[in-house]
Amino acid sequence: MNSRTPSTLPALAGRRLDELRASAPLVQAITNTVVSTVTANSLLALGASPAMVDAPGEAGAFAPIADALLINLGTPQENTVAAMHEAAESAGRAGTPWVLDPVAVGALPLRTTAAGLLVAARPTVVRGNASEIIAVAGAGSGGRGTDSTATVADAEDAARELAVRTGGVVAVSGAVDLITDGTRTARVHNGHILLTRVTGGGCVLGAVMAAFTAGGGDPFEAVIAATVVYGLAAERAAALAPRPGSFSVALLDSLDAVTAGLVEQKAIIR
Repeated sequence: MNSRTPSTLPALAGRRLDELRASAPLVQAITNTVVSTVTANSLLALGASPAMVDAPGEAGAFAPIADALLINLGTPQENTVAAMHEAAESAGRAGTPWVLDPVAVGALPLRTTAAGLLVAARPTVVRGNASEIIAVAGAGSGGRGTDSTATVADAEDAARELAVRTGGVVAVSGAVDLITDGTRTARVHNGHILLTRVTGGGCVLGAVMAAFTAGGGDPFEAVIAATVVYGLAAERAAALAPRPGSFSVALLDSLDAVTAGLVEQKAIIR
């Protein structure tokens, strides 16, 4: 990790959180209809500014204006898929960092084809569960809808290969999140099982990653910081509200409440 070691990464993640809040990055989110409001509110709670610009003819024009872009394939329609391609190509030309969340790829043809084309556009980050990452890498057929049927360990080789192919970072979400750029690998042990029992638990993480990559610098470190901050917010929310309905609200509050000091104290990165 160059001069970085696991012992210095928590402090770095805390500094990145402070920098994010100071800059209030503008995050363009082309995301699924199920989580659009949750995603926008989560970005606001974190300290970023959401822009849900997802129409063809506008999405590509907006990507150079945004500080970062999220593309989430959760509920693909022909018009939004067209907007995704516009935005990805425009972001690539402008140097806008962008995150691809290939939700439920593998078994369903529209999203699987779209994901393949978007991967070819070289996203800064690809984030998904183990089955999604395996499918995007071409090493499997996907999971059961949005649920993974593979483990993070199963996806480790596919994640590294995909990172090398895209020249970016791949994040595999699970009980312990794995993050790799093909050479370096980190594991983040923060988080809570309740994230799997509410709508948008993984999708929001993709948006948080986009917000952290907006600051520039090393995207590998940005994705580690995003994963730690989101995981700690989930831990805090679960301590306050141990049922799914109240947890959803507490998670928003906790994204607002998490501090650099808490990150430095509680981050678990291997």
